[in-house]
Amino acid sequence: MILAFRKFMQPPPPSQIPKMNLKLEQSFLSLILTVLMLIRIPSYSSQNDSQYQTCSQPFQCGSLREIGYPFWGGNRPVSCGYPGFQINCQSNIPLLNISSTFYRVLNVDKTTRTLRIAREDLWDTICPTLFFNTTLNFSLFDFSSAANDQNITLYYGCGTNQLPPGTPVPFQFSCNVNGVNTLNFYTTAEASGQGNGVTCSSNIYVPVNRRAARDLTNLETASANLLPDALRSGFTIQWSANNDNCNGCARSGGLCGYNEGTTAFACYCTDRVHEFTCDDSRPGNGSRKVLSDLQMYVIIGVSLGIAGLVISSIIIFYIRKQFKLQEADQKSKQNIDKFLLSHGSLAPKRYNYREIKKITNSFAEKLGKGGYGIVYKGKLPNGQLVAVKVLTETDNNTEEFINEVASISRTSHVNIVNLLGFCYDRKKRVLVYEYMPNKSLDKFICKSGSIDPGCQLDWETLYGIAVGIARGLEYLHRGCNTRIVHFDIKPQNILLDEEFCPKISDFGLAKLFKKKQSIISMLGARGTVGYIAPEVFSRNFGAVSHKSDVYSYGMMLLEMAGARNFDKIEAIQSSEDYFPDKIYEHVALKNEKLDDLMTEEQEETARKMLLVGLWCIQTAPSDRPAMTKVVEMLEGSLESIKIPPKPFLSSPKLSGPQFSSSVSVDVDIEI
Repeated sequence: MILAFRKFMQPPPPSQIPKMNLKLEQSFLSLILTVLMLIRIPSYSSQNDSQYQTCSQPFQCGSLREIGYPFWGGNRPVSCGYPGFQINCQSNIPLLNISSTFYRVLNVDKTTRTLRIAREDLWDTICPTLFFNTTLNFSLFDFSSAANDQNITLYYGCGTNQLPPGTPVPFQFSCNVNGVNTLNFYTTAEASGQGNGVTCSSNIYVPVNRRAARDLTNLETASANLLPDALRSGFTIQWSANNDNCNGCARSGGLCGYNEGTTAFACYCTDRVHEFTCDDSRPGNGSRKVLSDLQMYVIIGVSLGIAGLVISSIIIFYIRKQFKLQEADQKSKQNIDKFLLSHGSLAPKRYNYREIKKITNSFAEKLGKGGYGIVYKGKLPNGQLVAVKVLTETDNNTEEFINEVASISRTSHVNIVNLLGFCYDRKKRVLVYEYMPNKSLDKFICKSGSIDPGCQLDWETLYGIAVGIARGLEYLHRGCNTRIVHFDIKPQNILLDEEFCPKISDFGLAKLFKKKQSIISMLGARGTVGYIAPEVFSRNFGAVSHKSDVYSYGMMLLEMAGARNFDKIEAIQSSEDYFPDKIYEHVALKNEKLDDLMTEEQEETARKMLLVGLWCIQTAPSDRPAMTKVVEMLEGSLESIKIPPKPFLSSPKLSGPQFSSSVSVDVDIEI
């Protein structure tokens, strides 16, 4: 039994998959056709009922088409509609009488059971002969709350005797009654306070479209000329005429109507008149009822069968996925064991997750959060402070985790962060680094206009950090046994110890290759917008190589020096122009001081960092210096640095938010 189940769970050979898919599609299509045929089996019935034929003819008048129940009139008798819903078609104008008032029908929405109507006595004139409010028969109609219409009040025959002289009356309109022009005005609910103190002989309430009401009282659009259009825009009402019964009748294939003899709802079907639906159990309808039950049983059975197949498929998919996850987990464990065996005593210490929780005091103090995990502060049993990086739990970051452990384990340099240990416990992946009390470099890069004294570094310290990072990258590219390209150099990945000595960290995206290797497959390379070299996005700019790190370093160097609050660069950063372009114009093309408050030595340091940064961000990788040359330029004199060409294409602006971007490419690594 178990062996048979395991055999069933194994994936089929590739050659059988198309045949299996074809058989499955044919079976499913046959099942659907069978269900449709059963549903569409014709019912046993007598010849078509005359009422059904009569009520099949829709009411038409003017722009209204295909109007059915509950409306009647013209060629539709009252039995096809409902009392109180007669539409009189006069000169192609549909009129509906509600509570002895005629309304012009502008639109009928059968889906929402709503009407848009307008008062006929106010259609051609705003000065009616009779003054009465807009009322409805609330047993059949009600105002639509969804339409959000608004009442306007029309005041007629008004006097201003009680108003102070010169007081204006707002929103006036003219009416000629018996040859006499009277004072009239209107207000809305939103302008209800207007006209206080004015006495009038008559007033009426009329609902109108909310937008039209707003236009009437808007100081920019208010005009008596808009009043007729507002009244003609109408308002929306809902109807109620045995709505639930009609729904059931329509679903069964019948037409809704009204029994004049019993004053009850009627459902007209092709065989005869039914009380509610065409498939009710009435005398003479037994054969149809039996057939309907059969259809229902078939539909229920087929539905249960399909549901069973779906549930079974989900269970099988889940079990097979678990098998694959276990296989991948076992493979990852083998890779970890192989890594530990190959490094011997030089491998970092491996912790279990329980030890990690103890080191971090159950993750009590968070130092920061990045795109790939959260960093916590911890303490080893010997009292040494550490930074514990807990990677985000996913099913596909095992290779990235092993890559970072392997990368840092192969390095030993004062400007490379020291990996003290790691934890791999199923989906729990943790890295333990030496603790950097000054955290990361981005905390000390002041943005334009910043007044925070904590982010200020003197030029000597800033220069030392730049040189240290350059030496660390030079070591990664040339100095260690296995060459490493970092691919994610940015201020957030530069840590600073208590003496502001920089240390490159976060090797999750790094690529390792042998010294003689010139081609490397880089699938899923990622970086941060603003620091990614152009060739990473397009091979048209050249091959991806260690020069990609040089580009990222150059952008970071420009940010370090350009973010200082001296006047020229501050003006550059606050503009919409591209940051490096403006730096090039001010530093390389103009011989003027960057800041009048800077000493000569500080001016030289700043210019040196900016010029080196411009060299590093050259568009073509071949035009960028190697990190060895970068260190040489930084440690040399300003006069020895030539003016670089102006870069014609680079990454997006640095001053905005930074996001991780994924790029999948196969690239050549030039050494």
